[in-house]
Amino acid sequence: MDNIAGSKSSLTWAVNISVVLIVALWLFPTVGLFVSSFRTADQIATTGWWKAPFAAEQNLTLRTAAPSAQVREGDQWVIAGNLFDEEGMPAAPISAWGISSRDVGAFDVGETAETRGGERITLQENGDYRMEADSEIKGRRGQRIFVTAVVPPEFTLDNYEQVLGGGNASESMATAFFSTMTVTIPATIIPIVVAAFAAYALAWMDFPGRALLVAFVVGLLVVPLQLALIPLLKLHLSIGIGKGYLGVWLAHTGFGLPLAIYLLRNYMAGLPRDIIENARVDGATEFQIFTKIILPLSFPALASFAIFQFLWTWNDLLVAKVFLIDATGQTTVMTNRIVELLGSRGGNWEILATAAFVSIAVPLAVFFAMQRYLVRGLLAGSVK
Repeated sequence: MDNIAGSKSSLTWAVNISVVLIVALWLFPTVGLFVSSFRTADQIATTGWWKAPFAAEQNLTLRTAAPSAQVREGDQWVIAGNLFDEEGMPAAPISAWGISSRDVGAFDVGETAETRGGERITLQENGDYRMEADSEIKGRRGQRIFVTAVVPPEFTLDNYEQVLGGGNASESMATAFFSTMTVTIPATIIPIVVAAFAAYALAWMDFPGRALLVAFVVGLLVVPLQLALIPLLKLHLSIGIGKGYLGVWLAHTGFGLPLAIYLLRNYMAGLPRDIIENARVDGATEFQIFTKIILPLSFPALASFAIFQFLWTWNDLLVAKVFLIDATGQTTVMTNRIVELLGSRGGNWEILATAAFVSIAVPLAVFFAMQRYLVRGLLAGSVK
């Protein structure tokens, strides 16, 4: 009775669990990127994004007030205050502190440390400090103090203000955004147009060598992109279209055509033959059949490939690095700009997370707007 058609399988729970796990694996990186985009650099460097809602122990670098704030108390010169107030930070309980980066936990709260200049510093758990000296304290800046404190969770919009609201980072991201759009839109439209004509010819037009062409297109699906980069770049340079928008458009078109032709050809071949034959009997030309019958019926497959091609070209870095080199930065795509935002020493991780999340906003919008056509287009032609 378990094999009767229509009966509920006993393995439904396994399927449901598998779906949940797959969704979680895809969702967690996006959620982590979103949470990290609102965190500070210290928080990102100290704890993972999953600990963002909780207080965490962090090593902070703070400074006392400048020597100009010192006062004389009898024979002593004194600077007193609160480290957190000096930096404009919320207070946090301190568990250990030090005056050297080599040993940030050398002293417990309440203990007194002596600096190289002879000043004596005492630090309390709430950040209150008192620095004393037998002679006038010299210098322009306050004494640097390293503290280990349990910092409460903090979320900020400063990262988005830096990327979107002003400054060099926002200007470069805006330029990279329009450059990416300039690359992505033509690189999505051109292969769809070319592949639609080719797929119709391979599906409904009889000519010698059609089967060989179909086999050749299928074989191109397994050609690694990296294998063709250098020969293609040499070809572009020899004909004068390398290192520019035209070169990167043609490169994306060449790399996307095999899948586009294969996907559209399978879909078009599964359309009812009677419609095509009746149109021919009525005197319709091949071009009229293609534009007025095939294209409207093939919209799910066209939308499905458009999603893939848009996502590939938007997130591409390798092809842009090879075919779109610009020293002025006017044609730099967002993926390359995000790498540059890391800095020469690999810092600014909070800016990286914010810029990366901004860059995926457009692909997410495109995917959710056209996702209903994705499965229909991929499964078309697989069954009769």
